[in-house]
Amino acid sequence: MTDQPFILTIKWGTLYSAADVNRLHRQVRRHLARSHRFICFTDDMHGLDPEIEAMPLPELGLAKGHADLRWRKLGLFQRGLGGLTGRALFLDLDLVVVDDLSPFFDLPGNFYIIRDDDLFRAKPLRRVNPARDRFLHSVGNSSVFRFEIGQHAYILDAYLADPSAATARYEISQQFQSAQLAAHGNLHYWPKGWCVSFKNDCVPRHLSSYLRDPALPQGAKIVLFAGAPKMEDVFAGRGHKWYRRIGNIDWLRRAWDPT
Repeated sequence: MTDQPFILTIKWGTLYSAADVNRLHRQVRRHLARSHRFICFTDDMHGLDPEIEAMPLPELGLAKGHADLRWRKLGLFQRGLGGLTGRALFLDLDLVVVDDLSPFFDLPGNFYIIRDDDLFRAKPLRRVNPARDRFLHSVGNSSVFRFEIGQHAYILDAYLADPSAATARYEISQQFQSAQLAAHGNLHYWPKGWCVSFKNDCVPRHLSSYLRDPALPQGAKIVLFAGAPKMEDVFAGRGHKWYRRIGNIDWLRRAWDPT
């Protein structure tokens, strides 16, 4: 295993642009002092900064006749991913790094992910189905996860064994991924508060948002945009509701697009 860690992200289609990747790269460069490699798996490397290593999208390996690529992020768990070995931190493009990323690499263990429920407020109605509530409480949000490259190929193997059954049983890939990790004893979560929701953790609740501007919780390292409003809405000045004002976010803008 190499001592130089990797930052990985993935971009395909037109939802995100090279500018989004470059912006994330600048955020990482500001908040990760140790030597690292920043790799973007993409179907279009045009416009990426020269310091970013562009690699082809990892193939899912679906059998002929299966063309559903919604879960293609699972391709990151293939054996021999891009010829890489070692520890990697995956970051989605719709987040903002606001503090030192070193703890994400230093935490002992071989897999960590956000507990999805940590990004949302309590959902008491879910308790009418205790089994489903327990499962959903265990699901990891794959916006930020750390893994040893090539050591979790069982996730992709299980998906490829019956892709139709997987997509029929699980609503989204991170549910399936979490179930496989749990079955192999590898489902571990980041400390609560490292990854926070902009709407639920930064914006004051209810009408308090008219009295105070959004603020970064103490100890937060990454801000995510779980649910609505999405990141692009927030930075475009959208996402306000009569019961929720999004006030001054200059601190978040500076973190989002560092110079």
